[in-house]
Amino acid sequence: MDPSASETPRKARRQDTSLESEGAEFLVLGNLLVEGIVAHKTYTNNPGYDLVAIDPERGTSARIQVKSRWRTGAEGFIIKNFDTDFVVVALLNRGSKDGKREIAPPEFYVLPAEEVRAASAAYQNAWGKLPLGRIPGFKDRLSDWGAIRAFLQREAR
Repeated sequence: MDPSASETPRKARRQDTSLESEGAEFLVLGNLLVEGIVAHKTYTNNPGYDLVAIDPERGTSARIQVKSRWRTGAEGFIIKNFDTDFVVVALLNRGSKDGKREIAPPEFYVLPAEEVRAASAAYQNAWGKLPLGRIPGFKDRLSDWGAIRAFLQREAR
């Protein structure tokens, strides 16, 4: 008997989306810059955030964590660290591994971290997975870059 022909099914390998994840951070950075919001990518591994938006005149900043999902129709994301001011969920909409889902333009949901934290606490998933539908009004936050701009216009601490 061929030892490679095992009776137990093989566990599917998880798709490596690290390149796309890095690209999502640059897409969010580009959107911020196009919106006239000064922002920088943190090139060191900061567990709580990936980007920093600043208002140099006011001396204010906003820490931004980017959570990307590769698959079109992704319904949630994993988050465990809330040491940030905003979570931007980047739905990259690149289709699906089986080719059944269409590729579509990316979508960006700009969510205040406190709202994400509250939704996560209410959902109580041990893995830290949070369905987007559990975040009240998330659909209204599509490309809501103005929320970051307004946050930056507050008085410096």
